[in-house]
Parts: sequence; structure tokens; C-alpha cells
Amino acid sequence: MRILVAAIVAFFLVDGEAAPQADPAPARPNFVVMIIDDAAFMDLGAYGGEARTPNIDALAARGALFTRYYSSPLCSPSRAMLLTGMDNHLTGVSTIPEVLPREHEGQPGYTMRLEPGVATLAERLKPLGYRTLMTGKWHLGSGEGDLPKAHGFDRSFALDASGADNWEDKSYMPYYADAPWYEDDVPASLPDDFYSSEFIVDQMMTYMDEGDAEAPFFAYLAFMAVHIPVQAPPEFTANYAGVYDAGWDATRAARWERAKERGYVPADAALAPMPANFRPWDSLPAEEQKLYAARMQVNAGMLEAMDHHVGRLIEHLKSTGRYDNTVFVVTSDNGPEPSRGDTDPRLKFWMDLNGYHLDLEGMGEKGSWAFIGPEWAMAAASPHDKFKFLGSEGGIRVPFIMSGAGLGEGGRVDARAFVTDVAPTLLALAGGGPEPDGAKPMTGRSLVPLLRGETDAVYGPDDAIVIEVSGNAAVIKGDYKLTRNQLPHGDARWRLYDLSKDPGETTDLSASFPEIYDDLSTEYAAYSKRVGVLEVPEGYNSLDEVTRHSLVRQQERYRPYLIGGGIALFAIIAGVVLLWRRRKQKA
Repeated sequence: MRILVAAIVAFFLVDGEAAPQADPAPARPNFVVMIIDDAAFMDLGAYGGEARTPNIDALAARGALFTRYYSSPLCSPSRAMLLTGMDNHLTGVSTIPEVLPREHEGQPGYTMRLEPGVATLAERLKPLGYRTLMTGKWHLGSGEGDLPKAHGFDRSFALDASGADNWEDKSYMPYYADAPWYEDDVPASLPDDFYSSEFIVDQMMTYMDEGDAEAPFFAYLAFMAVHIPVQAPPEFTANYAGVYDAGWDATRAARWERAKERGYVPADAALAPMPANFRPWDSLPAEEQKLYAARMQVNAGMLEAMDHHVGRLIEHLKSTGRYDNTVFVVTSDNGPEPSRGDTDPRLKFWMDLNGYHLDLEGMGEKGSWAFIGPEWAMAAASPHDKFKFLGSEGGIRVPFIMSGAGLGEGGRVDARAFVTDVAPTLLALAGGGPEPDGAKPMTGRSLVPLLRGETDAVYGPDDAIVIEVSGNAAVIKGDYKLTRNQLPHGDARWRLYDLSKDPGETTDLSASFPEIYDDLSTEYAAYSKRVGVLEVPEGYNSLDEVTRHSLVRQQERYRPYLIGGGIALFAIIAGVVLLWRRRKQKA
């Protein structure tokens, strides 16, 4: 017995003092993932854009700013990949429901919801003790069991739509009857003083302050800036008076020059020409120039307003002692939005019925439906070509910033990275964990070795990054890229580019390098078979599909009224006929 006691004492005491204890396990970092909607590669100040984004710029200065990060060309597939680490076709959200062709409806990978076996980052982090929080745009399924709570989020205030008004609780396009907001998967209303960026941050700070203050958290903020309708408080818009008065041609050239100065593109790289059907700025009447310059001012103001509220979130984390142990991610789901709101009389009629205007007076404020259109989208995407919807660099090459606990400070990363890499990177920083029961494996790669300077790249010269959304596709391998863009802004032809010399995608090398063309084509064929790509039908046009889906939705929505109106009209006509016959008989 004495020997046992002595052994116990010896275990806890050394020379009469407590034995040194092992260092406590390092605290798991908090994660704040912020996704901007439709931001171009150079929109943020840290990348050389006109918008004032000092808070995001500060995050970039103390972390890593990526110059070759790729997303998908549309919002839902990008968000599905970011949250799961899996290719979009494997998640069930291959594209967005608004552009889904009839032939693909309900097919595996095209159900427009996260399918069984698809685990989100929230579901993977919860077993590690994380509180999981989400505010903003969801757009990953609308049926029972499709909203955030069903996919691992403890608290959420989510918009289940591609967008909505930023000032009011209402729809922004005929496809939707209203703005479907949910809190913890239950229909919810917005406050009277709602502005999207402010509300998304306020709600997240409320959720952060609930529950166990010692538990790490995963916070996913999906901003509505700068999705249409482009709207911003006038005090932010006013900061850009005159900035865009020279027009889209001048702005595009200026961003191209800044890109060369910063080394994003070679000094002798060509700028892609404007499409022939796009309007030269000088061809617009003076009044129309004022309208379009004002719209771009609102766009920059909306980015600044978002950054202002990001700053409030950062200050809140500092004041509560959680900032130093937080990892931040800032990115965009795809490139800039080219859609216009002033060319379709049906859309104009819908706007009139729903309290929207396109006027200069009050641009960007409540009731305004502002947009930037295809020419400004081309300018915003500079030094790259094209924009959202397409597999061109302007559609898929977007800003990506990571900074915070455990990461290096103040570096620029020129290595390739992909949206599926975000989830495995954050999971690795959290210490990893077992696969959830029945979960399909991630397809992305951890960027941790790259962020910590342990390697120069996680994708070698023989590794291909492949992207496909609604027929718009890209295969990026080493310096080369094979890409295809569908109607209405492309022609569905494959083209080959050398991105190291021609990031503007101006010179098709398909005929000059047939062996490289064939190699990347083989990569695409293997990828397509592996993930279950369904090719779009001949003549597919995303704009036509949006119109078709909107008309179908409206017919379904108003069918009871149309039927009721038809019955009432028939009754009136029958009554008139009956009355006429009676009078005729009396005569």
C-alpha cells in the first residue's frame, strides 16, 4: 500500500513541487467566411478597384491575397462547392434552377438541392465542438429539409432565393412571388429599418453572442452586395461622384493598366476587345451616360457599405476578445452580373406593378432597381474577358482572401486554387475530424501547406481544375485553359488559351497546339464522366431559360386568379346572353 501511495505522490510531485502539466491543446480557431455576390476580380480596394474597402483590405494585408483563385460562373454551384468541398455536380446543385433546361430537371446532380450524403462544413465542424451560424443568401434548395438548419447550422437567417430587394421585404424579379426569408428554417419577416449588409452583420453578431462564449464558431455571411438590384445608402454612393463619368471603356482600360502594374497580367498582355454588339460609351446620349455612370457609382457604394459593416463585425470580434483566434475568408461566388433591366417591356411592367423605378433620381435607394449591365460588367472584369454565367476568366476568376489565426502575414499567392478547397482548408485548420456517417468525400484540397509557406502550390502542372455549369466550362491545366461559353454571350465552341501570356483570352491556340487541345479535351471528358455532367441541349440559351421559368412560375402563381377570372367572365357573358334572349322573347 505504501509503495502505491509513494508512486502516486511521485507521479504528482517532483522535488516537493507540482509536476509540470502538458501544454493545453491549442484553441480551435473561429471561422468567418464572407461571400460577396457577383464581385469582379478587381472590385475590392486590395485588388486595385475603385471601391473603398479598408476593412477587407486590412484583412488582406495581414493574410494572403490570391490572384489565381477560381469559382464557378453562377452563384448556387459556387456556394454548394464552398460549403461542401465537393464538385457542384456531386452536390446536386450543378447549376441554378432559374436556368435549368427541361431535359435536366430531376436528374441526379441536377435536383437543385444538396443531395443525400453531401455534408456541409457546418455538419463536419459541429462534432468538433463548433457553433455553426449563417446569415444572408442561401439558394441551395427550397423543399422540406433543404434549408440551413437541416444542413448543420445551429442558427440561421437565410434568404432562399437568388436575390431580393436590399431595402424591403420583397422580390426583385418575376420568377419569385416574394422574398423568402427564414430564421432557423421558419418563415420570418424583416425589420422596418432593413438594409441587407447591415442586417446580415447585425444578425450574425446576435448569434455570436448567444450560447457558450468559449466554444469556437463557424460564421457564414452571404452578402447580397452587389447582386441586382444594386442598392446602397446615398452617403456611400456619394463617395463616387464623377469616378465613372468617363465611362466603361475608360474604366476598363484603367483597370487593365493597374493589373499590369500590380503584376496580375504580363506587361505585354492584350486586353480582350469589347463584343461587337456592345455599345461604345461615346455612342450614348449625355442623359444615358449620366444614368449608367450613376449605376456604377451605386455599385461601388454598395461594396463600400458592405465593407463598412464588415468593419463593425471585426470591431465586435475585437471587443469580445475573439478576433485574434479567428480565420477570415473573403471571396465572391462568380464574376460581375451583365443583366440589364431596361430592355424588356415585360420586366418594366412587372417593376411598375411592384414599386420599382429605373430613374436617375433616387438611384440605388428604396424603390430603385439599379443594375450595371454588360458593358460595365466587361469593365469590372478587366483585365479578364466576359463575366458571370460564362467559363471565361471574367466569369470564374474572382477575389479570394484568407487571413487570421495560424496563417502567414501579408503575402500574395499566385498559385492556383479552387472554390472546393475552402472547406477542406478550414477543416484542416480545425484539426480535422471523422467523416460524418454516410458522407461522400470532398474533392477539394487543403490550402494549409500553401498558406504556411510549406509548398509553392497544391496543384501541380499536371493537375487539372475543371469547371462546368450549364454548358459553360473551363479546364485549367498548367498555363493552359480550354473553355466554352454558351449563348447569349458565347457560341458553344471550345477554345484554347495560354493564360501565362494571354489572360485576356484573346488568341485561340486550338489549331496551333492540337496536342494540348486534345489533352485538355480528354481531361474534360474524364471529369464529365466522373461527376455526371449532363450536356445542355443544342441551342441552349440561359436568358431564354430564365424567361421560360419566370413565365411558368407566374402562370402557376396566378392560375387560380385566371381560372376564377375566366369563370366570372363566362358567367357574365352567359348572363348577358340569357338576358338578351329573354328580352328578345318578350319582344
